[in-house]
Amino acid sequence: MKIIKGIEQLKSVLSRRGPSLEPFEVDEREQAVREIIGEVRRRGDEALYDYTAKFDGVKLTSLEVSKEQVAAARGEVDSGLLSALKLAKGRIESYHLAQKDILLNESLKDGLGWLVRSLNRIGIHTPGFTAPMPSSLLMTAIPAKVAGVREIILVTPPQKDGRVHPVTLAAAGIAGVDRVFSVGGAQAIAALAFGTESVPMVDKVCGPGNIYVLLAKKLLYGTVGIDGLYGPSEVLVIADDKANPAYCASDLIAQAEHTSGSAILITTSRKVADEVSDEVEEQLKSLSNREDTKRNLEDRGMIGIVGSIDEAVELANLYAPEHLLMMVDKAESYLDGITAAGCIIMGEKGTVVLGDYVAGPSHVLPTEGTARFSSPLNVTDFMKLTSVIDTGKLDISELGKAAQILADAEGLEAHSRAVEKRLE
Repeated sequence: MKIIKGIEQLKSVLSRRGPSLEPFEVDEREQAVREIIGEVRRRGDEALYDYTAKFDGVKLTSLEVSKEQVAAARGEVDSGLLSALKLAKGRIESYHLAQKDILLNESLKDGLGWLVRSLNRIGIHTPGFTAPMPSSLLMTAIPAKVAGVREIILVTPPQKDGRVHPVTLAAAGIAGVDRVFSVGGAQAIAALAFGTESVPMVDKVCGPGNIYVLLAKKLLYGTVGIDGLYGPSEVLVIADDKANPAYCASDLIAQAEHTSGSAILITTSRKVADEVSDEVEEQLKSLSNREDTKRNLEDRGMIGIVGSIDEAVELANLYAPEHLLMMVDKAESYLDGITAAGCIIMGEKGTVVLGDYVAGPSHVLPTEGTARFSSPLNVTDFMKLTSVIDTGKLDISELGKAAQILADAEGLEAHSRAVEKRLE
């Protein structure tokens, strides 16, 4: 991994402003997604069957997976995996219940307040990829369930045999998903946004996917709510001279294992920098997917050397990483200075992987520097506030006169007269 020394040089390397441009450029991929959206809106289920045959190579006779199939899937899944999913479910649920209790309380005082209401129905997209992703399903569906969402719809592509992967179905059952449809990709996002004969229209669409799914979410935002536009996974590790080089290296490799994953180490110690670099090389040797991971580390990995942990925190705030791993003594003493990170992991044996699967907070996190202004997926993503004004408890004479003056200043005569009626 390349090593860069000095905060000023590192600032120029780590500075970024929001998401990369690629997902937002109009190209043939966006045009293809526009066509898919249009076809699904016009032809509904018929278009979903056609696109599933075209993109997934499967001719379906029904889009919806029966509740019996979902229940039966648990019998096809290893008992150890089921136990891990249940453990994760319990921790994710507990974390978000506590979050809901603290963050979401209604209020009405002196004529002013707000109501808290959950969304009626949401859709979750879980991609097929080369392996199932049950963790992402749990991390999205469970906060929605805790928030009180009335119906959760899962869309996910079928395998070549026409069935949804049993691990995905088992996770759906554990998470409390209400209905499952074997359709994925941009066409599934469009189906959730508009509704079809089979797939119900939702209030918000969540979940990961490829560039076509991301573009569909971007294009359909406004027609339907979205959780966010997420890029590749990333970690920034801050390490002092006491940090364990093997631990640091293993987390850098773990993030680089993701497609286009980014892995950055900022340390105050040249010795640690060299030892972590050596550890990365050594640990890669026994990794089955070492070539792709090594390529990501070469393209998107680096080690920076700075003069102090405060400088490292300054760089972390500039970069605004998805994951910030604090491998430093008394890490909690630096929390007040951290202003931009999706998730902070601390502790001598801290690792992002615990956050990815079982710690409790959702692992759906802001990427590409968007942690400067956005938050991890949480219960508030599935709830909305409605303002309440009880004019019977307000001084209408004083407030009305002020409202008239402002309406007159803006040239809105009818506004002024509406208040005047109440003051007569």
